[in-house]
Amino acid sequence: MNSRTLRLLEYAEIQEALARRALSEEAAALIREELPLTGAPEVENLKASVLAILHLMKGGEEEKRESLPPIGAILPKLDVEGAGLEIDEAYALGIFAERGAELKSWLLKALPPPGGKAGSPGGKAAFPGEKAGPGGLLGELIPALPDCSALAQDVFRVIGRDGKLRDLPEFRAIKKRIQALRGELEAAVARYTGNEETRRMLQSPLPSQRDGRLVLALRANFRGRVRGIVHEVSASGQTVFVEPEEVVERNNGILIEQRALDAEIRRVLRELTRAVAARRGDLALFHRGIVRLEVLRAKARYALETQGVFASGAGDSLIALVQARHPLLGPAAVPIDLVMPPGKRSVIITGPNTGGKTVALKTLGLFALMNQGGLALPAAEGTSLPVFDGIYADIGDEQSLSQSLSTFSGHMVNIAGIAARAGEHSLVLLDELGSGTDPEEGSAIAMAILDHLIERRVCLIVTTHHGILKNYGYTREGVENASVEFDGRTLSPTYRILMGLPGESRALDIAGRNGLPPAMVERARSYLAEERADVSALIRGLRDKHRELDSGREHIRSQEEGLREERRKADLRELRIRQRELELKNAGLGRLEAFLAESRKTLENLVRELREGEITREKTVAVKEFLAGLEEAALEAGEALEREKAGIIADERAVLEPPEAAGSGGSGPVRDPGALEPGMEVLAGERRRRGRVLRPDRKKNGSWIVQIGSLKLSIDGGDLIPAPPGTSPQPYAASVELAERRPPRLELSLRGMRLEEALEALRKQIDGAVLAGLHEFAVVHGKGEGVLMKGVHEYLRGEEAVADYYFSPPELGGAGRTEVILK
Repeated sequence: MNSRTLRLLEYAEIQEALARRALSEEAAALIREELPLTGAPEVENLKASVLAILHLMKGGEEEKRESLPPIGAILPKLDVEGAGLEIDEAYALGIFAERGAELKSWLLKALPPPGGKAGSPGGKAAFPGEKAGPGGLLGELIPALPDCSALAQDVFRVIGRDGKLRDLPEFRAIKKRIQALRGELEAAVARYTGNEETRRMLQSPLPSQRDGRLVLALRANFRGRVRGIVHEVSASGQTVFVEPEEVVERNNGILIEQRALDAEIRRVLRELTRAVAARRGDLALFHRGIVRLEVLRAKARYALETQGVFASGAGDSLIALVQARHPLLGPAAVPIDLVMPPGKRSVIITGPNTGGKTVALKTLGLFALMNQGGLALPAAEGTSLPVFDGIYADIGDEQSLSQSLSTFSGHMVNIAGIAARAGEHSLVLLDELGSGTDPEEGSAIAMAILDHLIERRVCLIVTTHHGILKNYGYTREGVENASVEFDGRTLSPTYRILMGLPGESRALDIAGRNGLPPAMVERARSYLAEERADVSALIRGLRDKHRELDSGREHIRSQEEGLREERRKADLRELRIRQRELELKNAGLGRLEAFLAESRKTLENLVRELREGEITREKTVAVKEFLAGLEEAALEAGEALEREKAGIIADERAVLEPPEAAGSGGSGPVRDPGALEPGMEVLAGERRRRGRVLRPDRKKNGSWIVQIGSLKLSIDGGDLIPAPPGTSPQPYAASVELAERRPPRLELSLRGMRLEEALEALRKQIDGAVLAGLHEFAVVHGKGEGVLMKGVHEYLRGEEAVADYYFSPPELGGAGRTEVILK
């Protein structure tokens, strides 16, 4: 990562905030030195591990938050032959081994079960787009940590939990002798301090310490009265510190025994050091792993306390910041949305000073660094960022007196370096591009820089005040204009980023608001009007048109939803009619079959009687009566079917006629031939195809010749309904049986197909849907790299049978699924 970019974006402030949450000085130092990663798998692996620890914290698992002492400087001492650890050093090793084991035990609960993934209990994905292996970094670090519990036991066998030496058997005999000598010493001193005659010779009744030896503070005029060693004389000469002869022997004895105790302590510590040094390799590996795990725990603690979200990988939009707040601004941060349109890799942001352009640049840059450092972002769900191999920024004043660089020269030096290093997977942030020099030349240089970076497919965000760059954003492919919104009534920014529209600088308004005299502001307006056309008015007009377009789109969307609901209800009513029609036909067919079966039995009996006996008048009469009854029953069945048919037609009329026609008593199915006349538009047959009446059918009474499309058909008047006004003509459809025709699907899945296979399947789907009368279906093509989606949309755009197509709602698949409406 570019160190200058880290400084400009103030990444060190984030590192410091993170270091304060670490429970180890060594982990905090590692955080301050750590740089953001540049590999996508490594970043996702890191975020998966941090999120796994965050879920563990939120899950209520008890966490022991005890500090880890620094031991990195102690470890080299273990390599020195014969070296001995100090008590505090050995104590630090024991505490680190013990508390490190507790941290390891707690983090083991964050590892997923076999077959699961790191990031959440139960094997659920840690965050959208996660590809980390099972356990992430936790799965690599925790199993590799050696067991150092025996080392901790060795340390705490010698040293207590309070950090002091234990009372070992090796020390007890020496301590007992020291205690006896101290008793004798106190008794000898008491003979001086407790005797009335000698006490008057003392400056103080309490003994003193000099060089670790007990002495008496004797008045100078009594110095010859007490035999012993003089250790010191006071500055005034009035007090002499004397060690009496009988006290000297006791002090010497204590000193000798104390030296013996110190030697025994050093021996015990050397033995402890040898035991610890035998595990030097395991301890070093354990130390590195625990410090790394503490860094991950600090990042999880940061996510918990800031209530941030982890950015997913790039989706349809290369960059999407949702309700993003700059983490260093605290409560004063205003949330911003910055979503790069699909297919765009460059955005030019314009607008007034103090409008939030630079803050938006810094927020995006800092978010990219934090994301690649495995940190949660103060934003809302839906935030997505790719992993960049380089993040470069040119923000602020680059003037340098020591290097004889002006502001413009400083910018050019920095941008030249960026242009040489940035590539397809880099993020480049340029603030006030082309400023600091002649506006015309600055604009030309800015466009040349943009051309170079765009040709290298850099992800590019630029802010500027140059008007010519606004036009550049409209004319250059892959570039999107954007602006920061400005409230013209209050003359204050709203910090809202508007994609698709350039912004006004509003320099005159802001100057007036900040104290420039009104006369100067008006004079500036007059100069501005003389020098250039009012581009601001054009921009305001574009913004108004943009708002009107958004409002119109919303209105059309609501109307489309209403129409779809009405269509759904109409389809439901039609389905019910079809179901009733089928039920009636089945019922009629059943009655007809029963009637035919009964008639067949009766007829067979009559034929058998005729064959077995003579033909008599009675038998002939019986046959005639049966045939007459059969004819009468057939007529009754026919009339019943006609009545059922009339009921179906009435139901269909309730569906097909508009409500106002039904409410005003409009005509139903035409049964009186006289009610029809040539030239009348009608709906004919069961499918209610629109046609025009030509003339009465002379060959069939009550029928009419009706032209439907290019066909002329004879249709019974009872099957004709006057067409309501405004009904669009529909082509006549005849039922044709096709060999091996697969029925169309309500949802066609093209995932996993090559583009040629997918388009062939889509062609067959559309053909089948047209033949089956299916007006609407969905195509699932997925998102991926967008090749399949673009191919499907290009095919639908050129297909005559397609009336419209659009992406499904987010809950049904969003950009990975397309709804198709047929004509």
